[in-house]
Amino acid sequence: MTPRHRRPVPWQGVLAFTLMLLLGLFSGRTLAQSPDTTLPSIGGAGGGLISGQQEAEIGRQVMTSIRRSAPQITDPLVYDYLSSVIYQLVPSAPLSSSDLTLAIIDSPDINAFAVPGNIVGVNGGLFLNASSEQQFASVLAHELAHLSQRHFARRLEQQEASTPLTIAGMIAGIVLSAVTQSDIGIAAIAGTQAMAIQNMLAYSRAHEQEADRIGMEILADSGMDPRGMPEMFEIMMRQNRLQGNRVPEYLSTHPLTQNRVSDTRNRAEQYPRQDVADAQEYHLMRSRLQVRYAKSPQVAVETFRDYLDRPDTEKPDAVRYGLAVALQHSGNYNEASSELERLLESAPGRITYQVTLAEVMIEQGRLEQARSMLEEALERNPGNYPITDMLARIETEDGNGKRAADYLHQLTRELPQKEHLWLRLAEAEGMARNIVGVHRARAEHDILMGDLESAQRQLRQAQERLPAGAPLRQVVTERLSQVSARLNQQRS
Repeated sequence: MTPRHRRPVPWQGVLAFTLMLLLGLFSGRTLAQSPDTTLPSIGGAGGGLISGQQEAEIGRQVMTSIRRSAPQITDPLVYDYLSSVIYQLVPSAPLSSSDLTLAIIDSPDINAFAVPGNIVGVNGGLFLNASSEQQFASVLAHELAHLSQRHFARRLEQQEASTPLTIAGMIAGIVLSAVTQSDIGIAAIAGTQAMAIQNMLAYSRAHEQEADRIGMEILADSGMDPRGMPEMFEIMMRQNRLQGNRVPEYLSTHPLTQNRVSDTRNRAEQYPRQDVADAQEYHLMRSRLQVRYAKSPQVAVETFRDYLDRPDTEKPDAVRYGLAVALQHSGNYNEASSELERLLESAPGRITYQVTLAEVMIEQGRLEQARSMLEEALERNPGNYPITDMLARIETEDGNGKRAADYLHQLTRELPQKEHLWLRLAEAEGMARNIVGVHRARAEHDILMGDLESAQRQLRQAQERLPAGAPLRQVVTERLSQVSARLNQQRS
C-alpha cells in the first residue's frame, strides 16, 4: 500500500462544469445535456434572503461539483475524527439544523469553507498547520459561525441588483475556492466580473468579526479553548508572510489583518483561563496526514525516527504511530506491525491502532487475525465507521462478497452521502452475484455524482430483474419515480 501524495487539482474539470452552469443560467434555461445542473431560482431584486430550500439546493450542487472534480480524503479514521470534533461544536452553534455534510479536500494547503446547505469542508493541510486541537477546532467553529449567521445569504442580499451571470459566478467561485486557488478560479470563469465575484466571495470585515466572536463562544461553550483562534490566525499570518505574493487559500475568502488578530487575542483573554488538553486522536490523525503529504514514505520514516530520538519530543505515542504508518506505506509491514502492537499494549482499546494494524495485516495476508481482532472491537463499539469499513475490506479481500455487502449496507445507511461507499457496495454485490444490488448501488452513486440519466437506467435494469409484486420491486419503483421526477424537472 503506497501513500497518496499531493496531486494536481483537476480544476479544469470544475471549470468546465461551472461554465455550463453560467451559460445555462445566463441564457435563462437549464442544460438538458448536462446532468443535474439546474440552478436554484434565487429571485430578483428586493426578494430578501434566499430561502433555506434554495440554500440546500446550492449546497447539493456544490457537493456534486466537489465529488466530480475535487480529490477527497476518504480515510474513515480521518473522517470519523473530523465528525467527532464537528459534533462536539454543533450543540453550541446557533444552527437552524445540525444535519451537516462534511468534505475533506486532499490538499496540504490551509483551507476550510462553509457553504449554504450546511456543507462544511476542510483541507488535509489544516491538520498539518494547526499544531493543537484547539487551533484546529477554532477554524471549524469560525465556519459554523458563518453558517449560523447565514452570511452567504446576507452577502447575496447586498448584491440584490446583480445580474444572473454574477450570481452564478459567485456559486461557481465557491466551488472553485474549495478545490483550487481562488484567484485562478475566479479569473478563469468570470472574466470582467472577477472583481465583483471576489468581493462577494470574500467575507466582509463585519461578517468576519461576527464569526470570530460567535466562533469563540462556540469553542468556550463546547469545552474548548477560545485562545486557539488567535493562535491559528497568527499561524496563518506567518504563512502569508512566508509565501509572499501567493496568498493562502483561506485568506482569499477570509481577509485577515494584524488588527483582527489583536482583536481576537483580546477577546479570547476575556474568557476564564482553563487548561484544556488536546484529544490524543487529533495528534494521531495529524501524524497520519503528515505521512500522506511527505515527499516519500522513506522520508516520513526518517522524519518520525528523528522525532523519537529527540529528548524533548512531545506526544511520543502520536510520533510512534506516525512512524508505524510511515513504515506501513514504505512496505515494512513487520516493523509497522510491531510498532502498532506495542502501542496497543499501552492502549488496548484504541480503535485507531486496531484499524491501522488491521490494514497492515491485510497487506501481510493475515486476514483471519485481522477479522477476529476487529469483530471483537465492533462488539465493543457497535456501528463504528472505521471498524465496519475495515471489516468490509477484509471480507472483500477474502472473496466474501455477501459479508462485505452486509457491512457496506450498514455504512451506506449511516453515511448515504459518501459516494465511494456506494461504489464499493456495487463491487461487493457483484462479487456476491446480486445483480439487482449492483444496479441499485450504482444508481445511488450516480445520483450523488449528478448523473440522473445513468441512475435512471440503473434503476430500470434493477426493476426489470424483479418479479411483479415483489416488495423490493416496489422499493426500486419508488426510487425510480423520484429520479425520473427530478430528471423531468431538470429538462423542463
